[in-house]
Amino acid sequence: MTPARTATPRTARAINDRIALDLLVEHGPLTATQLRDATGLSRPSVADLVGRLQEDGLVTVVGESGSARRGPNARLYGLVAERAHVAALDVRLDSATAVVADLSGRTVARTALPVPSPREADAATAAAVLEALDAALARVAVTELHTVVVGAPGLVDPATGALNRAGIGLPAWHAELVRGLPARTGARVRVENEVNLAAIAELRGGAARDRDTFVLLWLGAGTGAAVVLDGALRRGASGGAGEIGFLPVPGTDALPAHDDCGGGLHALTSAAAVLALAAEHGIPAPAGDDTTAAAAVVRLACEAAGDTATTESAGNAADTAGAPDPARADAASTGPAGAASRPSAAGGTPPALAAEVFLTALAERIALAAAAVAAVLDPGRVVLGGETGRAGGAGLARRVERRLRTLSPLPTEVRAARSGGGAVLSGALPTALDAARDDLFAPDLPPPG
Repeated sequence: MTPARTATPRTARAINDRIALDLLVEHGPLTATQLRDATGLSRPSVADLVGRLQEDGLVTVVGESGSARRGPNARLYGLVAERAHVAALDVRLDSATAVVADLSGRTVARTALPVPSPREADAATAAAVLEALDAALARVAVTELHTVVVGAPGLVDPATGALNRAGIGLPAWHAELVRGLPARTGARVRVENEVNLAAIAELRGGAARDRDTFVLLWLGAGTGAAVVLDGALRRGASGGAGEIGFLPVPGTDALPAHDDCGGGLHALTSAAAVLALAAEHGIPAPAGDDTTAAAAVVRLACEAAGDTATTESAGNAADTAGAPDPARADAASTGPAGAASRPSAAGGTPPALAAEVFLTALAERIALAAAAVAAVLDPGRVVLGGETGRAGGAGLARRVERRLRTLSPLPTEVRAARSGGGAVLSGALPTALDAARDDLFAPDLPPPG
């Protein structure tokens, strides 16, 4: 057995410095006495700590506590948030959005980056996006970024961080943008799959904030998943963990291929598949691209079926009590009051019964994916994200959970995602902040994990 290693004085100082800086991030400015009470360190140790952090440019005196000046003990020490800035980029097929924050996590800029020609195969589009990012940074007087985390569709190699476009048809400007970021921003650039970042957002403050093991099912233009086990994101050997759109399932009349997920789960739960299912039930789709239209159809169906527009827990008693009963929906749809008060399907809002049957059929399809995930990983909780998952809210999650109970012996909760349309950025920004703080707050400590 290898003997346990004793922390050196240098390592112990680094640990204490990191603890103190994390306290300043969480609570804001503190006095030396407050730092001593929070850390359990002696007065001389806190004095040395504060001195080191001031010399490193990470901490400064920002004022005094109380209404009266009381000398050194009243000094408030705060984080020098402007010491470094980070950025999060959400890069889609035809758009890009950026958020810039200082070291404290305060957002200083948020902007949509124009993508003039998203399908160009040369560097012109990437250059235009980089120029727009430069302009956004200039407006907030940020000259350099410490870390940039880019969320993008596609596989990201865990070993190299390279974005793999194979089999997904990503535009060439994505790779050009990633290659150009370090030189233009001075930053360390990290690329992460967009669904993985959405899962981090749910872990930090969303539908999985009380769990350290769960799976996020992304239901949007395509179908994907992100796996979080014991609080850590699991990417797989090649970065492909969660490519559930390729999962062979019954009902597709085909099998997926190495470069085509059309015969897999994707054929049942993609936005185009949701619209086709709605049409089969006589529910027309509003105008818009497939992703937007599918989300709108699901939202309208939930409203027509009697679900409230919420993403609260599917297991709440209120949700269960309010679950629509198909028999009651049938009676309501045939009664005079129901006929008088209910808009027709042709008018854009589906009748209650048609909506319920459609949502039940959709839940059946999603439950196939959840059952496969439960059988392999036993995550205990599945979160429905993406545009379709969010649109379905607690009502769709409840129906999926109900069907899942009949498919799997493993107890698995199903919840609707809470992070909203900015889920990718909500996961990318704390990831960038973690990287910057690990580097600046405790450079003498080994990297986590």
